Amino acid sequence: MPASYGILPPSESVGLLQWSFVSSRMEGARNYWIATVTSQGQPHAAPVWGLWHQEVFYFSTDRRSKKGRNVAATPSIVVHLESGDQAVIIEGRAEPVPASPLLADLDALYFRKYAYHLDTGSTYKVTPKAVFAWLERDFTGTATRWLFRR
Repeated sequence: MPASYGILPPSESVGLLQWSFVSSRMEGARNYWIATVTSQGQPHAAPVWGLWHQEVFYFSTDRRSKKGRNVAATPSIVVHLESGDQAVIIEGRAEPVPASPLLADLDALYFRKYAYHLDTGSTYKVTPKAVFAWLERDFTGTATRWLFRR
C-alpha cells in the first residue's frame, strides 16, 4: 500500500494478514457487493449471492440484467464484502462459466448455501487479479495486498 496511507513498516506493524483471512471471510459471507461499469463508463454497484470456491468467486445474474449487460461490455469487476471492519476487496474480470461438471458442483454448493439453485445459464467467475484486506481497528498495521499474474 502507498506510504501516504500511513502504513506502518514491518517492524512496527501487527503483521500482514494471511490468505486464510480472505478465504474464510469469502467462504463465510452470505452477501457480496459487486461493482461493474456500464458501456458508457458509469459505475454500478449491487449486492449478489455467490460462492468462493477453489480461490475463485462465482455469482449468477441474468445476462439481460444491468449487471449482466455491464460485464458483457466491460468485464472488469470489483467484489467486496459488506463489512468495513474486516475488509476484503477483490479486483478481477467476470467471465461466463460454460456448461461443465464444475457448474453442476457449483449449483449443488449454491443450493446448500442458499436453498436456491444457481442460474447455470448466467453464471460468472471472478478470478482475482488483486486482493486487498485489512482490519479496520488496525488498518495501518494489517493492510495487505496480493497481486496475481494470470
